[in-house]
Amino acid sequence: QVQLVESGGGSVQAGGSLRLSCAVSGYTDRPYCMGWFRQAPGEAREGVARIINSELTYYVDSVKGRFTISQDNAKNTLSLQMNSLKPEDTAMYYCAAATYCTGNVKDSEGFLDWGQGTQVTVSS
Repeated sequence: QVQLVESGGGSVQAGGSLRLSCAVSGYTDRPYCMGWFRQAPGEAREGVARIINSELTYYVDSVKGRFTISQDNAKNTLSLQMNSLKPEDTAMYYCAAATYCTGNVKDSEGFLDWGQGTQVTVSS
């Protein structure tokens, strides 16, 4: 049974940092593409970052230079290091996996497996 379990969310002040983790299990073959998405109350879900074939990384413009996505295949873990957090980063963050995806961070096509989410709250 495929499972994606996020952790690491919390409440921080603007300028602070958080590191999100996603424990991945149940796959026979490692997903070709993994990503982080977020959804704020009343807003549409937004792609934040993705990693393709464990090496190619893509970010939405609003987080470039602040967030870093990484994948540890030995530990079956996907991470998102978030620095210089801003109040507008407040959202529920989800990790997701796909057997295929493009480099377009805004495109969620192909992401069939999702975690339950972890809340990130940034206060000003």
